[in-house]
Amino acid sequence: MTLDGDVHELSQSTEVSSPIQQPYIVKRCMSIMIRNTKYPTFLIVASLVVVSLSGCTGLGSNVPNAKISADQTEINLGETVNFDARESTTPSPTIIDEFQWDFGDGGSKTTKQGITSYTFVSPGYHDVEVTVLNDDGEIDRDSISIFVNAPPTIVLEMPTFIKSGETATLDASQSFDPEGAGIEVMWDFNIFSDSNNDGDPANDADSTLRIAELMIDQAGNRTGSVTVVDDKGAVSTTSWNLMVVSRVFNIVWEEQIVEANWNGYLEQGESVVYEHEPGLGGRVIQLNSTLTLSRELIPIMLPEDNFTFSLDMESGWSTFASTSQDNITENSSASIDRGEMNSYPDSGYTLSADSKESLEEQLLNQAGERFGQGTWTWIITADQCDPDLPVDGVDPDQGNDWELAVTVIVMVLRISEVGP
Repeated sequence: MTLDGDVHELSQSTEVSSPIQQPYIVKRCMSIMIRNTKYPTFLIVASLVVVSLSGCTGLGSNVPNAKISADQTEINLGETVNFDARESTTPSPTIIDEFQWDFGDGGSKTTKQGITSYTFVSPGYHDVEVTVLNDDGEIDRDSISIFVNAPPTIVLEMPTFIKSGETATLDASQSFDPEGAGIEVMWDFNIFSDSNNDGDPANDADSTLRIAELMIDQAGNRTGSVTVVDDKGAVSTTSWNLMVVSRVFNIVWEEQIVEANWNGYLEQGESVVYEHEPGLGGRVIQLNSTLTLSRELIPIMLPEDNFTFSLDMESGWSTFASTSQDNITENSSASIDRGEMNSYPDSGYTLSADSKESLEEQLLNQAGERFGQGTWTWIITADQCDPDLPVDGVDPDQGNDWELAVTVIVMVLRISEVGP
């Protein structure tokens, strides 16, 4: 084979296996070697091998190879992703000079090291790209896609105020997930009260209904929160305020006469007990009571029988009285009377309170005005029903009929709410 043929064959094989720039370089070197045909063939072959490996003049490709990875590719809005491009390479003897990061949402950063982190503040898919630049000015790029899950959107409907004792409807049923997934709802009815006793008053799950009912029986401002969670664990929380106003009531005291009457027949030594509560719902002012025995019209039944009746009040007062006959034309009787048990209250005014019940309890239990409250217990006893006849133990009438009449003046409390 001639020298020209050898060179021609080598240039063909070199052109097939070399980079894009190599054909020009090889051809240029060939022309140089052909003109110097005085060199032996093996020198020409060696020269071509060197040209093939080194690009003849040392101008081979120095383009780096970029490679990017992330610790997570799906996050919730506001979370941080760590990116790593340290597996990027560049041909020797070049070195990587810097990493230029484009996070796909308008954010960018340049670092000397191949690692960085970024917090995404907009939802959706973001193509994060790293540009690797070496000291020879060559660059390469690689990218990775990150999905940022949007948090659910809270739609809350509720009143701005209620009256104490009323129920507020808290409605989060129109809340939704932007990606269309399902949601869960959690209500904390009071962020200052730790209802689950875990040490954190702001994370209670007092209700998990989308529409919750809340009854508050005390006036004041109530602050709570509603939390909505989507299928990927993204959380949205918003706080709410509810004003609880006192209710206004009109106060009226009405005088009422409470009467009780009992009657019966008792033999000597027998007793009977009666109970009632005349002061219920009011303030006791005055008591009048009389026990009256039937008259003995037959002389043999004289003298009149002796009865005793007593009163024991739950509020701490007790007394008794025994029957007597001041005139033989009158029935034997005994009385228990007491006036000014409590003062007459003012009437016809308004008061604010959380509830009718709490106001009633307050007014009926004012200090110094509780006399006569509770149960009254009356005990009637036939002490002596055996007349003093010459023959003891002979008694044509061993008992007597009796009647107890009780009249109590009570100021009854009437409370009515004013306004809507």
